[in-house]
Amino acid sequence: METNNETWMNEFILLGLSSEWDTQVLLFVLFLSMYLLTVLGNFLIILLIRLDTRLHTPMYFFLTNLSLVDVSYATSIVPQLLTHFLQEQKSIPYVSCAVQLFISLAMGGIEFVLLAVMSYDRYVAVCDPLRYSAIMHGGLCARLMAASWVGGSLNSLVHTVFTFQLPMCTNNVIDHIACEILALVRLACVDTSSNELAITISSIILLMTPFCLVLLSYIQIITIILKIQSTEGRKKAFHTCASHLTVVALCYGMAIFIYIQPHSSPNILQEKMITLFYALLTPMLNPMIYSLRNKEVKGSWQKLLGQFSELKLKLAFS
Repeated sequence: METNNETWMNEFILLGLSSEWDTQVLLFVLFLSMYLLTVLGNFLIILLIRLDTRLHTPMYFFLTNLSLVDVSYATSIVPQLLTHFLQEQKSIPYVSCAVQLFISLAMGGIEFVLLAVMSYDRYVAVCDPLRYSAIMHGGLCARLMAASWVGGSLNSLVHTVFTFQLPMCTNNVIDHIACEILALVRLACVDTSSNELAITISSIILLMTPFCLVLLSYIQIITIILKIQSTEGRKKAFHTCASHLTVVALCYGMAIFIYIQPHSSPNILQEKMITLFYALLTPMLNPMIYSLRNKEVKGSWQKLLGQFSELKLKLAFS
């Protein structure tokens, strides 16, 4: 018993997705490719925004932060997941598990608030364009961004501390791919109703409240767009918001599905798939969505590639 208690204090065991070697190798190659695309795509978006002065606007300031959040969230989970695919013993140190939980919860909370901030930016751009620069000034953007990061981090810190104060006895086996809060709470050998209540409350504050603000913003935006007389004007206004609305649907949809009802009987495989979706697929798709559906970003890519081609020609003939 003493040995078991010491093991529990030092590490957790993650069951992961599969115990079959061939399947794990296949998943390793697939997830590694997706992770590399995620990191490359998001850093290219950040680099593009930094290099093109036309993109030095509030919308792209927020997009830069969204890319940083996506890369941080994916990095908190995916490298450890990839390592476990190549190991027979899928263990994670106790402290590393706590750090992983903190970072993933923080990045998730920041992203929810950030998407609401971005929807407010789109609301001002469509509904009050003449005063856009006066309203969305640098000071407001900085305060909104600071509120997103501080709010998400504080929420994560509280949940991480409360979760790791739960007595888990000798049970150190987590039926998940990562140190996810619901999976950790299930390990506790005491009543966890207070933790589940805290998860519900924070879901309302950091998930449903921003989601409602997003809905209100887009109700106002759609109302204004429908009042525009010309078809071209409506199309332009819609394209202003299309990329952000697509990302909102992806991020909020899955998060609401899994977190808003912690009392319900969980489907473990479903939880794993949703975590993978949020840690891998959404961060990988976000830069693609903003690149393919946004005329300004596509124009900046074309300009940057044109400058690169000119530079290559000059070097070739010099």
